[in-house]
Amino acid sequence: MEQEPHILFEKRGAVGLITLNRPKALNALTHGMCLGLLKMLPEWAADDAIKAVAIRGAGPKAFCAGGDIRFMYESNVAASNAAAKFLADEYRADALVSAFPKPYVALTHGIVMGGGAGVSINGRYRLADESLTFAMPETGIGFLTDVGATHFLGRCPGEMGTYLGLTGARIGLADAMALGLFTHAVKATDYDNILARLAEGEHLDTAIAPFVFKPDSPSLEAERARIDTIFSAASVETILERLDRDSSAFATATAATMRSRSPSALKFIFRSLREAKGRNLSDCLKMEYRVASRAVMAHDFREGVRATLIDRDGKPQWQPASLAAAKDSDIAGYFASLGARELAV
Repeated sequence: MEQEPHILFEKRGAVGLITLNRPKALNALTHGMCLGLLKMLPEWAADDAIKAVAIRGAGPKAFCAGGDIRFMYESNVAASNAAAKFLADEYRADALVSAFPKPYVALTHGIVMGGGAGVSINGRYRLADESLTFAMPETGIGFLTDVGATHFLGRCPGEMGTYLGLTGARIGLADAMALGLFTHAVKATDYDNILARLAEGEHLDTAIAPFVFKPDSPSLEAERARIDTIFSAASVETILERLDRDSSAFATATAATMRSRSPSALKFIFRSLREAKGRNLSDCLKMEYRVASRAVMAHDFREGVRATLIDRDGKPQWQPASLAAAKDSDIAGYFASLGARELAV
């Protein structure tokens, strides 16, 4: 059973198995892949023969490195609404993952970023192995921590979610588990065994239990108190002031990273993370869509992708170029109602 070559759907006994199948592109989500999820998840929810759904990524390097950034870049250059349509369907798919009425398990490995987090972390069971590299790196391309990230980063302990969202820091299995982003540490070589048990109709908890292991100690634990103190500030500017005053090696490196990012993205991500507190996923996705549908057509997204993916010179020319020039009134515009174009989830 197949929607298109880039996403495969098959029934294996009592489990519905989804395979993200763009290994050469690190399984980055296309619009067609999101449409496939929107079609099949409701069908499997209504299919009494399917007791659980599992999603995995093809190839050795990544579960899913994000959304199809090149496609969105081309939409920006062409001034078309294709990127906004893609984002709307991607967020709807994330909402379906979150609300799926049967056990839904992501069997992740390698790179899990951006859109890959949307179709995994929004689900109930999130498995990862030692090769995990998790990040929400959107400040580096002038974009928003989206796909429900304002919701799931907000549930991280203390200010860890703010730190991850503003810096785009990459973390491994131990830190991702300690922050509650993933639920079970399991070797990827054991995923086939879990799928076989699910195919026989075993409950997910029972199927997973024999293969769970305890990861190493989280490396960020030593910086938790520092992060909570610094990133609890009321503005991005104050966070940077606190980092500069701290002057530890960690704070110095973190400040340098943030100063290399899009000033506008730093500000609208900071605001979105603060506004997401206490909101449910549906409301977060609606807010994210207001911001992201505008950000994806803005100068900084085009420039960030150019510097990262197209020309790869690593020298984005942000506009505005400083936090001081990224006026609160301009940032507020990203959050304004879209009227008839509001996201329906």
